[in-house]
Amino acid sequence: MAMGKLFAAQIRALTKPGRYMDGDGLSLLLTAPRKGYWVLRATINGRRRDIGLGPLDLVKLAEARELAIDMRRDIQRGIDPIEERKRQKIEILTFKAAAEKVHTEQKATWKNGKHQDQWIKTLETYAFPKLGDRLVNDIEGPLIREVLLDFWLEKPETARRVKQRIGVVLDWAYANGMRATEAPMRSLSRALPRQPKQDGHFAAMPYENVPTFFKHLHKRTSVARLALEFLILTASRSGEVRGAKWAEINLGAKLWTVPAKRMKVGKEHVVPLTDTAIDVLERAKPYYAECSDLIFPGRNVLRPMSDMTLLKILQYAKLPFTVHGFRSAFRDWAAEKTSYPGEVAEAALAHTVSNRVEAAYRRTNYLDKRRELMREWSEFCVGR
Repeated sequence: MAMGKLFAAQIRALTKPGRYMDGDGLSLLLTAPRKGYWVLRATINGRRRDIGLGPLDLVKLAEARELAIDMRRDIQRGIDPIEERKRQKIEILTFKAAAEKVHTEQKATWKNGKHQDQWIKTLETYAFPKLGDRLVNDIEGPLIREVLLDFWLEKPETARRVKQRIGVVLDWAYANGMRATEAPMRSLSRALPRQPKQDGHFAAMPYENVPTFFKHLHKRTSVARLALEFLILTASRSGEVRGAKWAEINLGAKLWTVPAKRMKVGKEHVVPLTDTAIDVLERAKPYYAECSDLIFPGRNVLRPMSDMTLLKILQYAKLPFTVHGFRSAFRDWAAEKTSYPGEVAEAALAHTVSNRVEAAYRRTNYLDKRRELMREWSEFCVGR
C-alpha cells in the first residue's frame, strides 16, 4: 500500500484516539486531539517491529513520510534501525580506555599480583602506541596484525600474550555494544607468520645435581638463597614461597598451610615441613619484619622479592635452569628413586587430578605419606 491516505487538515480534525494508517507501514498513533506519535511498522530479520519516528507536534506528515522512506531503505541494506539507535546511545571508548576498564573489572579475579600488573603493562608497551587512541569499533585484523608483526617472531611468547589481551578487550567492547563484531582473532592467526616451535617444558636441573647445588647455596647467606633452599625442599612454586608468611607456619605441627588465594589451583595446600626445612626458617628469622610478616621479604620489606631475584642465583652460577624446574627435578627423583605412588608425589606438588571421576572420590591429601616422601627428599638434597 502506498503512502498518502492521510492529509494534514484531516489530522488536525482527528479527535478519537487510535491508529490511523497512512500506508506502506507508516501510521499515526493518536492519543488525544493533535497529540500522538508516528510509527513505522516493518519486518526486520523476520520479526515485525514498530519503530517510532517522533511526536506529532514536532514531526509533520511530510517529514514522517521522508523518515519512513529513509528507514525502509536502511532496512533493505541490512541495517537494523532499532539496534543502530541503541549503538548511537552508547559511548564508544578508545582502545586504551576500554583496556583500562577491562583491567579494573577483571584484576580482582586474578590471584597473581604479578599477572595483574603485567596484563596492562604489556598492552601499554606494545598495543597502546598504535591502538591506544583508536576507537574500539575502528580496530580490525589488518591493524592488529601491523601491531603484532613488529615483535611476533622476536618475542613469540610476549606477542601471543599481547594478541590474546587485545582479543579480550575487543570482545569486551563487543559484549558492551561498542563493536558490531567480536575480535577477528581466528582470521588474524592465519595472517601471521608461523612462530618457531619452542619446548614447552621448564629447563630443570637433573635431580642428581641438586645436592651439589645445595652446597653452592650454603657458601653464602642471603634471604634469596634461603628462599630458594626452602623452595627446593618443599617442591613449591616460586610465588608460594616468595609470598609465604610466618602466620602460615605451624612449627609445633611442622606444617606450612598455603591459603587458597595464593595457590595456582585456588585450593588450600598443606606442606609437611622437614627438620631441614625448619632449619631454613630458623635461619630466616633475622629477616623478619613485623609490618609485613613475610618470611622472605624483598628489598622493600612490605613486598615479596621478585621472581628474578631467585633466578639470578642460578644465572650467577652460570646454570641454564629455571627456578620452576626444581619441581620437575623433585618429580623425576620421586619416580626414579622411590617407591611412593605417583599420586603422592602429585599431591606434594599440589597438582590437580585430571580425571574428574577419580578427583570426586579422592578424599585424602596423603599428608602422612608426604611427610616421609619430603623427609627422604630433604636427606637426598643435603647429601645424606
